[in-house]
Amino acid sequence: QAHLVESGGGSVQPGGSLRLSCVASGFTLDYYSVGWFRQAPGKEREGLLCISSSSDITYYTDSVKGRFTISRENGKIAMLLQLNKLEPTDTAVYYCAADYGFYCPGPVPHKYEYWGQGTQVTVSS
Repeated sequence: QAHLVESGGGSVQPGGSLRLSCVASGFTLDYYSVGWFRQAPGKEREGLLCISSSSDITYYTDSVKGRFTISRENGKIAMLLQLNKLEPTDTAVYYCAADYGFYCPGPVPHKYEYWGQGTQVTVSS
């Protein structure tokens, strides 16, 4: 069964960095746009950014611009999300999601076809 698997979460101090990985299993990402979301306790799932199948990047949340970047790795099955200058407000479960098509579908969770299980990021001193 096709699905996504995230990894790379953990605990860091403010100002630290983490690299999250999103790997496709059972399919390849070459015709998919991939978005990253996060959900903090008691809050709705928030769309952060997306990379289209043609590698155009769209940011949905101003607070992560200049700090988070996304790239494709390992050919067509993996995406990396680099988190820099982390702040306590970045604490959340981070999810990747994939949608078949050339363009990113926006920061709306139900528009994405495949989801990973999530990985916890905790930023605390």
